[in-house]
Amino acid sequence: MGNDYHDHDRGLAHDLDVMGRQILARRRALGWLASAGTAALLTGCGGDSTATSVATGATATPTPTPTPTPTPSSACSVPASETNGPYPADGTNTSSGATSNVLIASGAVRSDIRSSFFTSSTVADGVQLVLTITVVNANASCAPLAGYAVYIWHCDRNGLYSLYDTPGESYLRGIQVTNSAGQVTFTTIIPGCYAGRYPHMHFEIFTSLAAATSGRASVLTSQFAIPAEVCQTVYNGSALYATSISRFAAVSVASDNVFGNNTASQIAVMTPAITGSVAGGYTGISTIGINV
Repeated sequence: MGNDYHDHDRGLAHDLDVMGRQILARRRALGWLASAGTAALLTGCGGDSTATSVATGATATPTPTPTPTPTPSSACSVPASETNGPYPADGTNTSSGATSNVLIASGAVRSDIRSSFFTSSTVADGVQLVLTITVVNANASCAPLAGYAVYIWHCDRNGLYSLYDTPGESYLRGIQVTNSAGQVTFTTIIPGCYAGRYPHMHFEIFTSLAAATSGRASVLTSQFAIPAEVCQTVYNGSALYATSISRFAAVSVASDNVFGNNTASQIAVMTPAITGSVAGGYTGISTIGINV
């Protein structure tokens, strides 16, 4: 028969040995099933009293769900850094007015920036805008940055800048320190439009008021773009802005030499949300992220 034989043809001793090993294997299998069943029963009863079924086999280990990488929201967006322009009065250039650094002048820290405070008390005419700026840490889940100084300045309704175009005036300039919510609120006017630029406001952010008044560099210098629909409504709805109508018709965000090369997300964070009316005034909000 050669090598073609069956196990039961190998004699009694062999058969007894095989039977013994089979019995031992069955006992081990029964013991394993009993342990697995008990473990499954305990797992099914532990902690959740609403469970109605119990698995009797081996339980698969759940695959961990990867933690998604946080995606920065628009609330934490960082504006593009922009020029402070030729009229900052922050100590970085000269002025044809009484000072080249209005930040060290008594009275510069204020919320209502419509009046001059340095050498006169003239109030700038225009449609009122109350603008709240929130400064947050873009590297720490938009945590508010308290104690930071925000300096804001812009042209008047005719497109002129105090201390430069109007040397005797210091209106439409002011600085404030953020509160515990990272906020400052300025009362000002909608700026006019002058030839060659889209309507805008300048701002600088410093780590503290001391840093601002000591001439140290800002952590961010940028500009706000006034929403086009607000400009259109104000310039055509108030006789105070008559000189802005034709100038505004000749410019846009896309064609502006400052805003024109920014991304859509940068323009979004640099454009405050502004609502209101010519008669009742406007309210604006903006959240500015800083890479701290």
